[in-house]
Amino acid sequence: MDEKTLTGFIKEIGRGKNAAGDLSRDNAEALFSAMLAGDVADLKLGAILIALRVKGESLDELAGFAAACEASYPHLQPIAGGAIPVVIPSYNGARQLPNLVPLLAMLLAREGIPALVHGVTDDPGRVTTREVFAALGIAPAISASEARHQLATVGVSFLPINALAPEIAAMLAMRKELGVRNSAHTLVKMLQPFAGASVRIVSVTHPEYLVRMREYFTAHDTAALLLRGAEGEAVAHPRREPTIEWAFGGTVDVWKDEAAQPAALESLPRRDPKATAGWIESVLAGDAAVPAAIAHQLACCRRAVAALATPGVPS
Repeated sequence: MDEKTLTGFIKEIGRGKNAAGDLSRDNAEALFSAMLAGDVADLKLGAILIALRVKGESLDELAGFAAACEASYPHLQPIAGGAIPVVIPSYNGARQLPNLVPLLAMLLAREGIPALVHGVTDDPGRVTTREVFAALGIAPAISASEARHQLATVGVSFLPINALAPEIAAMLAMRKELGVRNSAHTLVKMLQPFAGASVRIVSVTHPEYLVRMREYFTAHDTAALLLRGAEGEAVAHPRREPTIEWAFGGTVDVWKDEAAQPAALESLPRRDPKATAGWIESVLAGDAAVPAAIAHQLACCRRAVAALATPGVPS
């Protein structure tokens, strides 16, 4: 990308929250492709990321950025036998609640639904999914091919973003330089790592961003379960009424379980990885109950997988 074009893009998006303009989908894809490829100098890269954080991404920009992201890494081939996997992004970690992403993944695997979790391996001050998996004796996959093998054999795999999509991982790492998250932190939760069909779980932290994801997955993408997750992780909050939205085929269905009761404080484990892992093992053994919100999320995953497996049949 030539410097004149790049400067013009920065001028368009960098005029502040109220005066900034939006890039077209094609221009957004071209810009983000250059950023991922390392073709944008650090000073201008920082300017672009901060400008986007201030103004917010338009739907067309999100679509262009997402297309650039998907073109930047090799995708996993479909799982043998035609099993439709569930994709769970894990990029927030737990600050107060226990991290129950591994519980959801292992419950899915137990039901024969492969669960691919992708995410960061460490996040200071937070308990990552990788740490809980490690306490459960589940090591990260070192490559996409190993992750696919794990899915086919044991039904669950944790694939670090560095192994899945190194160029996107480098963009995430800009957080250390800038001090704030950037567009890549939104886009990485929307990734479709498979060359074939899969159900993605897409979580948000703030309720207003759920509206944006709903708009995006009806206009530009499909087959995603949307929710306001537990501390931003893609697992149902155990102390909220479980509400999950299924964006599929240009429409959104709201799936609720109004009869579910929030988990009591004493029924959840401590936040540290070993305590969480031990409690997950007790749930899988039937010695502790699955939190109602997560049981509902599990049922929604089954329903979404069935919708993809039988095209044309209402979900």
